[in-house]
Amino acid sequence: MAIVDPMSSLHSPGRGRDRWQDTASAAGLLADDGGVAVTIFAEMSAFAARTGAINLGQGFPDVDGPEYVKQAAIRAIEEGRNQYAPGDGVPELRRAVADHQKRHYGLDVDPDTEVLVTTGATEALTASVLALTRPGDEVLTLEPFYDSHAAAIGMSGATHVTAPLVPGPDGFRLDVAALRAAASPRLRMIVLNSPHNPTGAVLTRDELAAVAAVAQERDAIVVTDEVYEHLTFGAEHIPIATLPGMAERTLTVSSSGKTFSFTGWKIGWLHGPADLVTAVRTVKQFLTYTSGAPFQPAIAQALADDDTPRALAATLTERRDLLCAGLEAAGFTVNRPAGTYFVMADASNLLGRLGLRDGVELCRRLPELAGVVAIPAAAFCRAGSPTAKALASHVRFTFIKRDEVLREAATRLAGLGVPLS
Repeated sequence: MAIVDPMSSLHSPGRGRDRWQDTASAAGLLADDGGVAVTIFAEMSAFAARTGAINLGQGFPDVDGPEYVKQAAIRAIEEGRNQYAPGDGVPELRRAVADHQKRHYGLDVDPDTEVLVTTGATEALTASVLALTRPGDEVLTLEPFYDSHAAAIGMSGATHVTAPLVPGPDGFRLDVAALRAAASPRLRMIVLNSPHNPTGAVLTRDELAAVAAVAQERDAIVVTDEVYEHLTFGAEHIPIATLPGMAERTLTVSSSGKTFSFTGWKIGWLHGPADLVTAVRTVKQFLTYTSGAPFQPAIAQALADDDTPRALAATLTERRDLLCAGLEAAGFTVNRPAGTYFVMADASNLLGRLGLRDGVELCRRLPELAGVVAIPAAAFCRAGSPTAKALASHVRFTFIKRDEVLREAATRLAGLGVPLS
């Protein structure tokens, strides 16, 4: 399903591709006719709206975060904090980020020179890639990967290389040999994501040590997306910046959206060595400059609260188990996640019986077949890659929904497991 982007009419034959086309291509959105395809996320959400299906495709909570955080934002609005915030973020939020990193991980962070507040984690990641890579560089991600990581690499003109996460009896695990093989002398940056979307993997200390060794051998920068840092289920989240020799080459990214269920506020941040933060700030100031002025002090208060994310993780454990049980009853093989609020499920046992080829076809039929929306794993892979082929039958569901919504989804999905007459 594609629409023609009006900018495609500005592209003259022989001129070469514009950067927007590189970005669309990197994200798998460049259609054969030169237009921009609708993302699978938009397509599946439209299915949900049109059919009344339960949307377990997009990962956004259906309940707001803590009331006291909302009230803090309201107070900030009423107190007049409605004009531009400082370009690097309000001081109390930068201090709160530094305090959080010290309290949880023992990292010493200077709030004045080593913290940058951004418009969500997406801007932090994109500004980092734009600031620190160029055409001719290679940027390595894990595969499957969050789509904005690939888009940012496309914007920069760098080359995207990947190392696979492979499903197994203990969930998805990093193929360390493939990681080492993918790291050429042109490697400039590794974009890491743990806890990992879409697989729910939480990288172990040994896996992180393998990434650290590659980064040090190739003198590469690591940008690590840790937005699900507090949403783990029995697994330990270890920031790669805590490993020996890594703090000086790592930019750590997180946000309030996942931890506190305020995804629409778009308050994110990064921290790292002052010279790298300065480089990112130089680019970021010409993107949004600043945003969310009254939300920033509210999130500063929230970051001092360790009970709220702990309680959310506990309830997510129950919701994960509820959805996983429903998926297994429907005939899926489930890779039970150790973190995030997503689960990857293998539909191999269902596809043949339903007369479907792969996870993409299943997701396009699922609203009709079961009244539920999911996202195919192919949306998180390079087209035609070995990982895309290996995960062709996999689909991603979210469990960041109310219990009653997940129970209804499980009931609807159960019909997939009933033999056809």
